[in-house]
Amino acid sequence: MVTASQAAQRRERIMSAAVRQRLLDPDDALLAGFVDLDGVAASVAALQRAFPDPVSVLHAFAAKANPLAPVLEELRRLGMGCEVATAGELAQALAAGFTPEQIVFDSPAKTRPELARALELGVAVNADNFQELARIDDILATRSSASRIGVRINPQVGAGAIELSSTATATSKFGIALEDDGNEERLLAAYRERPWLTWVHAHVGSQGCPLDLIAQGIAKTVAFAEKVNARLGRRQIVGIDIGGGLPVDFGSDTTDPGFDAYVARLREHAPALFTGEYQIVTEFGHSLLSKNGFTAAYVEYTKTAGQRPIAITHAGAHVATRTVFQPDSWPLRITAHQPTGAPKTGPLVPQDIAGPLCFAGDLLARARPLPLLTPGDIVALLDTGAYCFSAPYHFNSLPDPAVHGVRTGPDGDLRFEPIRPAQTIEDVLTERVAEGSRRVTAGPAT
Repeated sequence: MVTASQAAQRRERIMSAAVRQRLLDPDDALLAGFVDLDGVAASVAALQRAFPDPVSVLHAFAAKANPLAPVLEELRRLGMGCEVATAGELAQALAAGFTPEQIVFDSPAKTRPELARALELGVAVNADNFQELARIDDILATRSSASRIGVRINPQVGAGAIELSSTATATSKFGIALEDDGNEERLLAAYRERPWLTWVHAHVGSQGCPLDLIAQGIAKTVAFAEKVNARLGRRQIVGIDIGGGLPVDFGSDTTDPGFDAYVARLREHAPALFTGEYQIVTEFGHSLLSKNGFTAAYVEYTKTAGQRPIAITHAGAHVATRTVFQPDSWPLRITAHQPTGAPKTGPLVPQDIAGPLCFAGDLLARARPLPLLTPGDIVALLDTGAYCFSAPYHFNSLPDPAVHGVRTGPDGDLRFEPIRPAQTIEDVLTERVAEGSRRVTAGPAT
């Protein structure tokens, strides 16, 4: 296991090497994301080790956490599958080389064409509601499918510390609410009437959800599967998609809780999951990528307002959207660095770390104690490998920053490889002008 000190040293090496190679540059590369591919491989290996034989598991990476094609390709090479929630993510997963059998489609708003496409390919589908099941009925009435098909249930076990990230509350928009009046009997009937309905899926939540809450939700899902099989007198449900949701420690370099602790809690609450009778799918995202990535940005200006120092940087809501709009739920650690990439030292001074976007709330941190920043310094936003630079917010038409992968070569040197090139202003203009041109050419709607 990597220690906190080793993780910090690794980042410092990456930062300094990036400056030397001008992947970070005060004129040409003001902002960049970095993915530690060695760390990603270690995280995937830890997940794979945590689920022992004789359990048959497909670990499907939640593409929404980081859908960049080279990242998906790397995860595929490491033995992962892919969980997708939109037609766009499905296309990206296929382009990254995942076979349909390795892909799970979980969108709560699948259209008829999207369902038809997934079922034609043989992608696993988890229906979100009874109306979606009826659509699948219509499609399967005219064609066969190799897809594994299940139903997403909401075990309604409650919320974690972050309400907006908790997906198993009494009123969650996801899945069929298991405890609502009549739903369990309707579900039992749905399975009885559809022999091809052989899976069940639940996802309790992610950040802010304690392990016991997650395990309780999965335990209710396993109990439902057992009830279906017992009631029907046959082993119809053969697989359980248990989702993801392992919370990430955004306050330090530790990786607690780890996948071993997660599996231990599952064994306690849902021992039937480990008998070998069920196939399992997992859908982790944050816990595989977040701590294996960081974002670096230059400080452009510094000033004082209300007696508090403010550092204006090139990282803001466009690369850390959740942090800016929900700072209490999604705080990020920030480190200060010299222009060489080396750590900056000195007395800690409370200061605001601001982004470049043109609204007052574009703040990454308020009154954060750091060595006093000056123009030309670099700040690093830690634990941003998921849901940050890979999901840019296009306010103010800022270009997407470059993202670089890094791994250790045979000689011990760090080697960078492109994951996403930086957008140029010309790229942004072409995109916007092309969109406008399409609208003008199409003319007014009739």
